[in-house]
Amino acid sequence: MIALVPIFQLIAHAVRYVVVVAVLLLAIAFLLDWMVRSRYINPFHPIARGIRRLVDPMVAPIERRIVRAGGTQTSAPIWALVGAVFLGIVIISGLDFVLQGLLGMLLAISSGPMGLFVVLVQLTFDLLRLAIIIVVLVSWLPISPFSSWVRWAFNITEPFLRPLREIVPRLGMFDITPIVAYILLDILEWAFLRMVGM
Repeated sequence: MIALVPIFQLIAHAVRYVVVVAVLLLAIAFLLDWMVRSRYINPFHPIARGIRRLVDPMVAPIERRIVRAGGTQTSAPIWALVGAVFLGIVIISGLDFVLQGLLGMLLAISSGPMGLFVVLVQLTFDLLRLAIIIVVLVSWLPISPFSSWVRWAFNITEPFLRPLREIVPRLGMFDITPIVAYILLDILEWAFLRMVGM
């Protein structure tokens, strides 16, 4: 089982490399599209037409949302760039989460029942932290908290976020309760693992 660890790490490094290269290529394409839309590059130049032909289909859904929200078409490639970077971070973070879970499970199975228990506790805390991050992201984006994709995160986090909201004061219009909950989860996980001797 432990012999599989280098294979998992090699696959993870390959996926990270592919994601980083893809995000860099998208970043270049979106920046070039922005330069064409902003007239830094002549829009009638053959290169500019090629850029628009290749990149505009990727930017079109974002452009429609931005225009509906009152933004300009020129800013659509920049928002697409932000989305590509964010998606890359989510993919790499998700990969790390899964890889750590798999490696932890392999190590736990080889170290006995106590090791498996510790890994399950760590995965539980990781899942709670992931749910908090999703709740925060949904509050920033036009996504309904009742959507089947994110409802589970609200169901998991509300039992401990709701009482915390009564204790933690708001900073103007900002609710810092998820940040406090995230830090408390880290402290609780550390204390629990110290208590069981790991």
